[in-house]
Amino acid sequence: MKSEELHQELRQRILNLSGVTERQNAGIHEDAFFIGRTMFMHIHGRGHCDIRLPKSDQERVLAEGKARPHRWAPQAGYVTLTVDDEADLGPAMDLIRMSHHHFAGKQSILRTEHQ
Repeated sequence: MKSEELHQELRQRILNLSGVTERQNAGIHEDAFFIGRTMFMHIHGRGHCDIRLPKSDQERVLAEGKARPHRWAPQAGYVTLTVDDEADLGPAMDLIRMSHHHFAGKQSILRTEHQ
């Protein structure tokens, strides 16, 4: 799969998650993905993914070597991984789903509290 096709496949898989919206060129992020008003991940260039996780998951993922620490915002729970080929899609989506599950759950809690 070519780089552009791989990038589009990754974007489509992310957008297929429930409640996800995309904002292109949101600040410094080429492709930023949101649940409600919360950005839970973004992609720089082709395949450089920054994914926000709860701190406990971030620590575990880093300890297991599934991602690298984010250069600028590790304190916010971000980790970094790169999708270079098709084999990287599965592991990337595992972390993206983990983030999505966490932030989608927070959105549900917020909606329930405001009703």
